[in-house]
Amino acid sequence: MNREIQLQELSARARNCRICIEHPIGNPLPHEPRPVFTVSTKAKILIAGQAPGTKVYESGVPFQDRSGDTLRKWLGVDRPTFYDPTKFAILPMGFCFPGQDKKGSDLPPRPECAPAWRQQFLDLMPELKLLLVIGQYAQAWHLGPNRRKTLTETVADWRNIYDQTENPKILAMPHPSWRSGIWIKKNPWFETDLLPMLARTVRNLIE
Repeated sequence: MNREIQLQELSARARNCRICIEHPIGNPLPHEPRPVFTVSTKAKILIAGQAPGTKVYESGVPFQDRSGDTLRKWLGVDRPTFYDPTKFAILPMGFCFPGQDKKGSDLPPRPECAPAWRQQFLDLMPELKLLLVIGQYAQAWHLGPNRRKTLTETVADWRNIYDQTENPKILAMPHPSWRSGIWIKKNPWFETDLLPMLARTVRNLIE
């Protein structure tokens, strides 16, 4: 069986996944699952985020919200390019919107999801050259012991992490939510150093 068919079959199984309801770790998912991800055997760049938010849960389209607008600006790409699966794969740590806590903040990605599915997908995307690990959960999974103590320390060490990784290269980033504006003001090197390098790298890979 070729890799493309394998990926299609894996995607179909993942889109019907109910592990977080039928075999949850802790409390079950508080609503019906709706896995949201985009994969392709030809993708060059993988966006590893946290989990879909409420708008993405409703639409079924990844990064269909303000954070997506911010991320596309960081990448230097338009919407058609961003949603071209031969260029960008979008594989969050949790495929489904995890629900919210009592304060209205999104809960962490479901803990069942990544162990069940993640490596299977990665094994079927051999063309990946760049892995963007967005937020602490993606950084913990993909960087392991190379992750620093805090998200800021991890992102600040982006050059070393990028240089020390291969096939794909890994670039650590904060989440592109509205809160990132506060973080960027405290860490201006993110806009002056990291983002220009990111845009150049993305352009070289997709063109």
